[in-house]
Amino acid sequence: MRKLFIYLLLTLLFSPVSWAQKPGRGLTELPKRPPAPEFALRDIDGKLHRLSDYRGQVVIVNFWATWCPPCRAEMPSMQRAWEQLHKEGIVLLGIDVGEDEDAIFQFTANYPVEFPLLMDLDSQVIGLWPVKGLPTTYLVDPQGRLAYRAVGGREWDDPALLAQIRALQKNGLSAAQLRQLPQPVDGGL
Repeated sequence: MRKLFIYLLLTLLFSPVSWAQKPGRGLTELPKRPPAPEFALRDIDGKLHRLSDYRGQVVIVNFWATWCPPCRAEMPSMQRAWEQLHKEGIVLLGIDVGEDEDAIFQFTANYPVEFPLLMDLDSQVIGLWPVKGLPTTYLVDPQGRLAYRAVGGREWDDPALLAQIRALQKNGLSAAQLRQLPQPVDGGL
């Protein structure tokens, strides 16, 4: 666990995803759509969340930590996105890596969020996911597969990003698959 924490910290500090950069744009498609690793984690209120509980829905899984500057920077936009998306059946789960409910509770005093914040206390779950640094976010499609990834901060309430998320919920299709669909023909109206 300590090695994983040190690795993530060094990756964050020395990667191109620097805390001083502006948030990234868009999502990287994962064309092979591997199965999302299952997890069962408690939120800060003690409720157990299993990824499989959300089968049939798009799930946004965000790996983050309170000490991570780009994680803190993107949290308000995640809250704004969640305010729109949860009404459409899209789930947002923040998985804090290696910290307890006290650290997260103190964080939420300055960055209030209403979506579930789960605790990966021993960093076991992050070890199962292909996370390269913090924050890293995955979009899990309704079939439980990894469809998109975002490494680094994002403005999650950006209209183009929200459109990609909604398309995944509506169709379960990737952006490339959506482009291949036949376009409607204008009937000259």
